[in-house]
Amino acid sequence: MTQSPAKITAVLTALPGKAAALRSLLVGMAPLCRAEPGNLRWDVWRDQAVPERYVLDELYRDGEAVEAHRRTPHYQDYLARIPSLAERSALVLEAVAVS
Repeated sequence: MTQSPAKITAVLTALPGKAAALRSLLVGMAPLCRAEPGNLRWDVWRDQAVPERYVLDELYRDGEAVEAHRRTPHYQDYLARIPSLAERSALVLEAVAVS
């Protein structure tokens, strides 16, 4: 049985005075996340209307790759640091077959 790709979209809005630190953290995560075996895409976007808001656009081979991502040291570091930098919400999505 083949598992479908898993997509994560996270929205992070920097706390006052923390936008530069948030950006630095996210940009620094990109090469580490992109190097993970199950990662297909990992991009950082900045909202043009709200410059302190960032969107992470992530795509993984499957749910197992997402779980492997969550166990990495860089993700654990991110989780520890993010509460002091930003408000965060994340969606973990699965593909819907469209004919």
